[in-house]
Formats: sequence, C-alpha cells, structure tokens
Amino acid sequence: MARILLVDDEEPVRGFLSRGLQLDGHEVVTAEDGAEGLDALGEADTPFDLLLTDIRMPIMDGIALALAAKRDFPDLTILLMTGFADQRERARGLDAIVADVLTKPFSLDDMRAAVSRALAQTG
Repeated sequence: MARILLVDDEEPVRGFLSRGLQLDGHEVVTAEDGAEGLDALGEADTPFDLLLTDIRMPIMDGIALALAAKRDFPDLTILLMTGFADQRERARGLDAIVADVLTKPFSLDDMRAAVSRALAQTG
C-alpha cells in the first residue's frame, strides 16, 4: 500500500483520518502544520506516495505546503482538504499539481475513495 503524509492542525481530525487510512493498509505519518509537514517530507528516509493536507492551518497553510512539496518532490501526489469556500477557490489554480480537493465535512469512505483515486492516477 502507500506511504502517506497527513497534515492537519486539528488532532481529532488527524487521528480519525490516520486510523481510516491505516485500515486500508497504508503507512501514515502525521504532522500538525505545513512547516512540520515540509520537514517530514525532507527528512523521510523513504519517499511518500501521497500528501493529504488541510488548506487552512497556522504557520504554513496547505497551499504553500503543496507548492513547496511539488517543487521539491515533483512525483508526489497531493490531495487537499478544506471546509472553507474561499480556500477551495484559492486551490482552483493548482489543478496542475493537486489531484483533488476534498470539501469538509466528508465521510471516511469519501476520503478513502479520494485517496484510492489519487493513488491510481499515479500508479
């Protein structure tokens, strides 16, 4: 299965999504903001297959993280999540680097299906 970096500033969301992805057999590493996520990408001994990140976070938001991640790791598949319409609008221009944008609230099944689709596109 895939190695996934999950970045979200809300611990309950991170835990819930991480457990759901692990049920599908994925290896999940978590970070609580974009800066920590970028550090995790750079320090990883084994590359990640997918970055799943919230857009609205402190320190470094998910769009800045996505842009930096794609610059440094061009083969990385990226999925964004947001509960805010204005953030979804900001993500529209990123179609070339982002596989999809999940709109919160979404079900665990929706997220797992989006992850499967994104990984299949790269596979």
